[in-house]
Amino acid sequence: MAEICKNCGLPKDLCVCEELDKDDLSILVKLELRKFRKPTTIIEGLNSKNHDLKKMTYNLKKKLACGGAIKNETIIIQGDHRDLVKEYLTSEGFDESVIEVQ
Repeated sequence: MAEICKNCGLPKDLCVCEELDKDDLSILVKLELRKFRKPTTIIEGLNSKNHDLKKMTYNLKKKLACGGAIKNETIIIQGDHRDLVKEYLTSEGFDESVIEVQ
């Protein structure tokens, strides 16, 4: 038996909820200077209910070869990686128009 989507009730093969959620988002990628003037990339606007933040953080840390964490549905990456994070998010299927880099 096919899996049923919890949001729309359609089978997972026909469900487009994830694609619609990706278009409705407003993702903010910004740079913050933390303690001792260390740069930190902050990714806000992702919802943990619709996206696997743990997996995304793991993949970003692996791709960028840096440390990072998740706090209050915000991904924190050590270093200034704003452009590379935008490239990663677009490769994951997010539209460039919903990603704002500051």
